[in-house]
Amino acid sequence: MQRANGDWFALEDHGSLRVPVFSSNREAMQAHAYNVELLVFRAVLIDERALSDLAQHNGAPAATFWLVNTPSRNMKRGVLLTHAQLAERVRGLDGHSHLEN
Repeated sequence: MQRANGDWFALEDHGSLRVPVFSSNREAMQAHAYNVELLVFRAVLIDERALSDLAQHNGAPAATFWLVNTPSRNMKRGVLLTHAQLAERVRGLDGHSHLEN
């Protein structure tokens, strides 16, 4: 999920940031409907540009990613992914990414 100004939505997780990602636009829209904190964000496709934007820059701590399992009501259940694991999943989808943020 991203704001119009380019800011990414992230959840705080024990002092680090966890960026939720979804398997489909439908799942992202379900999470959007049930989580008021997402109202100013929109779902965007994770592509090479997004991967670059979400990479660690200038020594800042790297965000982790959270592949959400059940987005309809909350975003607490999922699978933790590193940036490298996310990139591998995105690039391994026959050139057509279905991961949403």
